[in-house]
Amino acid sequence: MHKDELITLHQILVEIKEYFQKTRPESKFSEYESLKITPMQLYKSKLEHKHAIFVLGNEIANIMKEVDPISSGRISARMKELAEKTLKEIEIMV
Repeated sequence: MHKDELITLHQILVEIKEYFQKTRPESKFSEYESLKITPMQLYKSKLEHKHAIFVLGNEIANIMKEVDPISSGRISARMKELAEKTLKEIEIMV
C-alpha cells in the first residue's frame, strides 16, 4: 500500500474508534493513544502509520468480540501479530 492509502485507512479506523467511544463510553484505546500518532501527522513514516493501524485494528477487534467472538478473536490475534512485527521493523530503523 502507498502511504496516502495507509493514511486514509488510518483515518477510517479512527472514525470507527470515535464511533465506539460515543456508543460505548467504556471502550478503551489506551495502546493506540499511547502511540501519539494521528492520521493528520503526515510527516510520520509509512511504517509508523502501518503500526498504528494494526494497534488500532487490534483494539477495535477486541471491542467487537462481544458481538462476534469467534471471528473477532482471530482478527484481533492477527492484528496484534502484525503490530508486533511492524514495531520490530520500526526499532530496526531507529
